[in-house]
Amino acid sequence: MAEGMQVIPRITIPRRAFKDHTDTILAVALFPDGHRMITSSLDQALILWDFKDGVALKKLEGHSSPVKAVAISEDGKLMASGDANGALIAWHGVTGESLTEAITVHSDWIMSLDFSPDGTTLASGSVDKTAELWCTKTWQVPGDPIICGEQVNCIRYSPSGDFLAIACGDISICNPRTRECIATLKAWAFSLTWTPDGTRLLSGGTDSNPNMREWDTLTWKQVGDHWSGHTACIYTVAINAAGTLVASASKDNHMRLWRPSDGRTIAIFKDTHEVVCATFSGDGRYIISGGRNTMLKEWAVPEDASLEVIDKEQMSEACLH
Repeated sequence: MAEGMQVIPRITIPRRAFKDHTDTILAVALFPDGHRMITSSLDQALILWDFKDGVALKKLEGHSSPVKAVAISEDGKLMASGDANGALIAWHGVTGESLTEAITVHSDWIMSLDFSPDGTTLASGSVDKTAELWCTKTWQVPGDPIICGEQVNCIRYSPSGDFLAIACGDISICNPRTRECIATLKAWAFSLTWTPDGTRLLSGGTDSNPNMREWDTLTWKQVGDHWSGHTACIYTVAINAAGTLVASASKDNHMRLWRPSDGRTIAIFKDTHEVVCATFSGDGRYIISGGRNTMLKEWAVPEDASLEVIDKEQMSEACLH
């Protein structure tokens, strides 16, 4: 259905905004308990926040270049961050104390990090066209890197831990145990997320093809048509815990809220600058975003977001009856 036929809320005012970074916010991640979050920025800072009060609790020191990637383990006991020099630092998830010095394995920007579901491995992807798998007990990288054809923009474990999706031009689906590529999805993807049940992989496109796509993880084929609406690169794709809503943050200054059941946009959040990162609150009622305006913003998800969207033609027909 054409977007012009839909009744889509355009939201320009966030529920709240707070600031402590001095440059573009590149990543945001919420802890499993929903009480704290971590952000990273071009200003080289890594900040631990109290989510409820929007107060910066601690600045984590150690990086000497912009910090592009952050990740939190599912049990909240570990954090990791990666910077423009290809260096990684591991952190204690509770105290925020560093567990390692800056460890340089990649030769260029670390673009993405993700912990395996059991927390034993951390995957890192870099502009240097490689992905590494770190042992979280030793913080070493046993084995050879995964060689990718292009820079790695995003790397994500499936909920079961059986697959590792790597957005590197196309999407490579790897077996993280053998490091073998088992499928290649033609997508030119920049961002990725899995549905909570692991039956679908969602990808956000690049400037040349800024569309959302849905992939069946049994066949590795695209499901239906792409989801259109963005006009520039989709930097981040996030999904709520229930798997019923998807948020996409884009270079076009917009964040879109989608309903994956039919691929429709059900709300558009309009920012003043590029929206680089986004995540849902634990209860799914809010989306936290960051980007080039250096502010964290919290947006309220419309209360009727999960309801069916009715186009104008359907509304007219309903009125006639």
